[in-house]
Parts: sequence; C-alpha cells; structure tokens
Amino acid sequence: MTDPRRSLGAVGERLAAEYLAQQGYRVVARNWRSGRGGEIDLVAEDGACLVIVEVRTRRGERFGPPEESVTAAKQARLAALAEAYAQAVGWAGPLRVDVVAVHLAADGRLLGIRHLRDAVGGRR
Repeated sequence: MTDPRRSLGAVGERLAAEYLAQQGYRVVARNWRSGRGGEIDLVAEDGACLVIVEVRTRRGERFGPPEESVTAAKQARLAALAEAYAQAVGWAGPLRVDVVAVHLAADGRLLGIRHLRDAVGGRR
C-alpha cells in the first residue's frame, strides 16, 4: 500500500518539474540525498545558476498555502543541503534555493503553482 503523503509529494514534484521545464529550467536531479542531511526534491539549472528546489504540495484549503510549511528550520536545512550538493558535484557558480508550491483541489485537480525564487537566499 502506498503512503498517501508520499504519493501526494510525488505528484507535486512531477508537476513542479514540468512547470520548471516550461519556464526554461533544465532539471538535472531529483530526490538527491545527502546522508543524514536530508533530501533535495529537485535540482535544476536556470541559465548559469544552479537551483535547489523545495517542492511543497497541499490538497485542499484546510492547512493554508503549501509554501507556509517551509519553516525557518527547514530553510536552514535547505541552505546546508544546497552547499552539500554544490560541493558533491564541484559546483562553484551561482547557487540559489527556490520553493515551488503546488496547490491541488481536494479532488486532485491542479489549482495553481507558485514559484518563489531565491526563497532561502543563495550565493551569487
């Protein structure tokens, strides 16, 4: 049996990757893990900039917009993960962390996607 939260997250990540591709980004990695440090949902290139993407997906209105779930602690973890990824692949160029919020209706229809660029702050 599939975990409903994991399924929802996978749908959101797929929709976010499609959205980013439509915006001209090139997705280069998905679900990259850094040992005990956590996981990066998507890694993309936006021109000469490497973009670490946190995808947040919510169904319905009950808990508010998806991006509100990115706490200060999560932002700190994302910044550390971004640096870990850059070091692992030898990236010395510009780096930023974006949040893509995927909002679905209770029945699963896509209501909207919000892209918050440089949501955590990155190296220029």
